[in-house]
Amino acid sequence: MKKQFMLIIISFTFVFSCKNDIIMTKTNVNPPIAKKVEKQLQIHNDTRIDNYYWLNQREDQEVLDYLNAENNYTESILKHTEGFQKSLFDEMKARIKEDDQSVPYKQNGYWYITRYEEGKDYPIYTRKKESLTADEEILFDCNLMAKGHSYFKLGGLTISSDNTLAAFAVDTVSRRQYTIKIKNLVTGEIYDDVIVNTTGGMTWANDNKTLFYSKKDEVTLRSDKIFKHKLGTDASTDQLVFHEKDETYNTYVYKTKSKKYIIIGSSSTLATEYQILEADQPDNEFKVFNSREKDLEYSIAHFDDSFYIITNKDGATNFKLQKTNESNTSSDNWTDVLPHREDVLLEDIEIFKDYLVVNERQNGLNQLRIISWNGAEDYYLDFESETYTAQLGNNPDFESETLRYGFNSLTNPSSVIDYNFKTKEKTVKKEQTVLDPNFNKDNYQSKRIWATARDGEKIPMSIVYKKGMTLNGQNPVLQYAYGSYGSTIDPYFSSIRLSLLDRGFIYVISHIRGSEYLGRPWYENGKLLTKKNTFTDFIDCSKFLIDNNYTSQKHLYAMGGSAGGLLMGAIINMNPELYNGVVAAVPFVDVVTTMLDDSIPLTTGEYDEWGNPNDKTYYDYMKSYSPYDNVAQKEYPNLLVTTGLHDSQVQYWEPAKWVAKLRELKTDSNLLLLKTDMEAGHGGASGRFEALKEVALEYAFLFDLEGINK
Repeated sequence: MKKQFMLIIISFTFVFSCKNDIIMTKTNVNPPIAKKVEKQLQIHNDTRIDNYYWLNQREDQEVLDYLNAENNYTESILKHTEGFQKSLFDEMKARIKEDDQSVPYKQNGYWYITRYEEGKDYPIYTRKKESLTADEEILFDCNLMAKGHSYFKLGGLTISSDNTLAAFAVDTVSRRQYTIKIKNLVTGEIYDDVIVNTTGGMTWANDNKTLFYSKKDEVTLRSDKIFKHKLGTDASTDQLVFHEKDETYNTYVYKTKSKKYIIIGSSSTLATEYQILEADQPDNEFKVFNSREKDLEYSIAHFDDSFYIITNKDGATNFKLQKTNESNTSSDNWTDVLPHREDVLLEDIEIFKDYLVVNERQNGLNQLRIISWNGAEDYYLDFESETYTAQLGNNPDFESETLRYGFNSLTNPSSVIDYNFKTKEKTVKKEQTVLDPNFNKDNYQSKRIWATARDGEKIPMSIVYKKGMTLNGQNPVLQYAYGSYGSTIDPYFSSIRLSLLDRGFIYVISHIRGSEYLGRPWYENGKLLTKKNTFTDFIDCSKFLIDNNYTSQKHLYAMGGSAGGLLMGAIINMNPELYNGVVAAVPFVDVVTTMLDDSIPLTTGEYDEWGNPNDKTYYDYMKSYSPYDNVAQKEYPNLLVTTGLHDSQVQYWEPAKWVAKLRELKTDSNLLLLKTDMEAGHGGASGRFEALKEVALEYAFLFDLEGINK
């Protein structure tokens, strides 16, 4: 067997052997060089050569050795920053209130509170009966549950109607494959009921003994089945209630806010379908709410004797609100409550006994609209900020006269606010504590600026920096974006980000096409055969920042993760000269190969986003921008690439292969670093503060390129 990679040697002899391989020693720093094993991938009379395809064997020791060698190399290159990383970690952690807790909310006679204790990484879930002065009942202490696990995540948590049982889900691998268990909240006993390979999503029927849950395909990890479990029985006897056979759909189950219905949902990127069952009759058959229709998207909420439907029916691109009686739910019975508006995206609703609250988005900004059912009132809450984030909070009670919502901005710490419908008073229940005596939100400036894209579209950017900064083209800028799935990155406050701002960085969120920042058409024009708009929008924003003296090519940095990592890969293929450094986290970079492999988790459900490359039109288009397929012999920026060995969303081998190919072909001497978390998955480390170590690494990488070392 020949050597698959070079080993890292740093000014001392380092000895390594693998499967009777030769021992290699060197006296200078060399990156691991992955061996090349030609793999021909053929379709549509086109042949692609993938020399690093072999890296997709997760259990192969040689693959693990290579990933560890890359980790060692990264560690060696950044070793001089270890002290700085530690101080950054301590600095960021010190701003966070360790003994913190959530704002209590009341549901079914209990106040529920999640709290943290000083020096502990994980949350403690508690409740108090009727009054906040009552004795605390600890439901789950995740610090105890996490012991012995390098990764721990408590997923779904649902309480039975009689308040005596809690179904909960645990993931200790970071593959998002949860095991469901049941706890008796009266005795503290954990029952023998164990259900494996679930999404963590489940809900109790109203009989307090029937649990509906969603299960995953073992190979693809697609959520494809809904089962019914009876308390005290073996999970192997659970009844299959629904099997979603269409591989482009995922299925899930939940209970309506009214507690009257159990809902099975099936969704793809462009279509949805629901089935309903009265929660008092768990052994009856589910009824289809409205048979799935191509390109018909909708969501449902139940109140009184009606369902309220947010839908794109009848060409309502930005969605509208409709209503139907619960006994006649097919779409031909739906009638308008709020008609479609070309300039307003309808995102969500919250229903109360006397009021309807609508979460809208106009010109990129969140709005909360209050409408009384009697027609006497219709108004918007006022948010006095140029760029901000506002969203509906936890409102489980129809009878409440108070709306709970969240608000924050790039300069304002996040707040939980209660708004009284009757008195019109706002009460801040909690504002995020920033434990830094030097922090003053008035010391920072945020605004929204607009770049002109090459096709004439105006691209908004939310920007924040420390006041007093001179825009002379020499400021370091970190430009961030995501730009896929219609997922919108709103301008949000981050105490962690202060470590950048206080050291002179400008932080920019580019609201590029592929999100829904400017409505549904903004998303439609950044997917499928218009996906390249996402990349060119980001690049055009970069050029705007340079041309308008916010920064220069020597001081511009870019960051994105997952599909945002694809964005990073695309922009450095297209315009590498614009960026001094790039951080790509869990990047989706091998688009064509992944989308052709329907055994990889999530692939088939992605066809409506990226296209199906079995169709030559989509194949050719994907191949034209896929970062891995377009690596070329040219200079690239300094790169830090991160991934997780157990990632279920973007498999680790995509960034690993990408780095190997970049290392082979790039013509520069810039940094190329790969850091694989050998324990974690797509979301990174599980502990509350462990994730800060990852941020400290990324920030140290950026600061080092700027010559900042304290």
